Amino acid sequence: MRRKLLMYAVAALVAAGVGAVVLPSSASAHGTMMVPGSRTWMCYQDGRTATGEIRPVNPACAAAVAQSGVTSLYNWFAVLRSDGGGRMAGFIPDGQLCSGGTGGPYDFTGYNLPRADWPVTHLTSGATMEFDYNDWAKHPGTFSLYITKDSWSPTRALAWSDLESQPFSQVVNPQSVGGPGTNDGRYSWTANLPSGKSGRHLIYSVWSRSDSQETFYGCSDVTFDGGNGEVTGVGDSTIPPPSQEPSTPPSSSPPPNNPPSNPPSSSTPPPAGGTCTATYSTTSSWGGGFQGEVAVRATSALSNWMVHFNFQGSQTITQAWGGKYSAMGNAVMLEPADWNRQLPAGGTTTVGFIGSGTAPTVTGLECMPA
Repeated sequence: MRRKLLMYAVAALVAAGVGAVVLPSSASAHGTMMVPGSRTWMCYQDGRTATGEIRPVNPACAAAVAQSGVTSLYNWFAVLRSDGGGRMAGFIPDGQLCSGGTGGPYDFTGYNLPRADWPVTHLTSGATMEFDYNDWAKHPGTFSLYITKDSWSPTRALAWSDLESQPFSQVVNPQSVGGPGTNDGRYSWTANLPSGKSGRHLIYSVWSRSDSQETFYGCSDVTFDGGNGEVTGVGDSTIPPPSQEPSTPPSSSPPPNNPPSNPPSSSTPPPAGGTCTATYSTTSSWGGGFQGEVAVRATSALSNWMVHFNFQGSQTITQAWGGKYSAMGNAVMLEPADWNRQLPAGGTTTVGFIGSGTAPTVTGLECMPA
């Protein structure tokens, strides 16, 4: 029996904008459990406002943001380790399972807090239900779901010994519903919930990509009380209506600078990993719009990279060249084209874009290997 557990709120739907020289390229993976919702997903929903600002209402979400900062909400889909390789116990320390440890691109340690007031999904033990995992970026891989033992208590941070040794659901390359880079795009599969469970538990999710070492981790708070997927503890229990795609700039907007022609690809790819930096500049502006540019520099050889940053206003990107963009509210992610994905040590590249709104101030600007 199919159980749809949550109405999805689509906030600031993203277009994957591609300029004339951008070739199709594989995106860096991003995602998290939507049904039953992970702590980062639920707290993002809990704090959403009509202005795009995220202000947590739930006490546990507020405590998590007080520790980890509001960036953890704008990047709810990024509880990851680029070097994970599917590793679990012995790699992620006890007490840090919900944050994926401390070696990821953002600080999610506040989501490890042992509390009984996290947003929770109400379920029925042994029932058949549909599980949904956001596919902000699509990639093949294995999704594994674990349940806590009956001895676990929400009054202590999750340890590996608190989880049953075998996943109760494990799927490889499940079907994908909807497009990537959106709030409601998702991987979806049907499975039975564990039998014989009652009261509060955690469902621990691990998404291990098969095309890279990148691995995603997450904690979903549930209670087995005969529920059919009702969610409590999220704001006033209502989900705002979907917002619309950003409008295109007026025809009078100035054209972007001519993007560079595609350079030849390197015959020998650099090793995985690497480090990089990013800088932002507004290259021009006009009434109702602006042209921006992010310069990426590899401090060591890169096989792939991505850039994150946050606008501090209502700006939206409408066109990009030299790379791809996606956005969720004020949070923006830039990814390379095929020709500039690989950078040697000291190599540089730029991603330019046209945006609507006033010339922005950006925060949280960060480049990382992908």
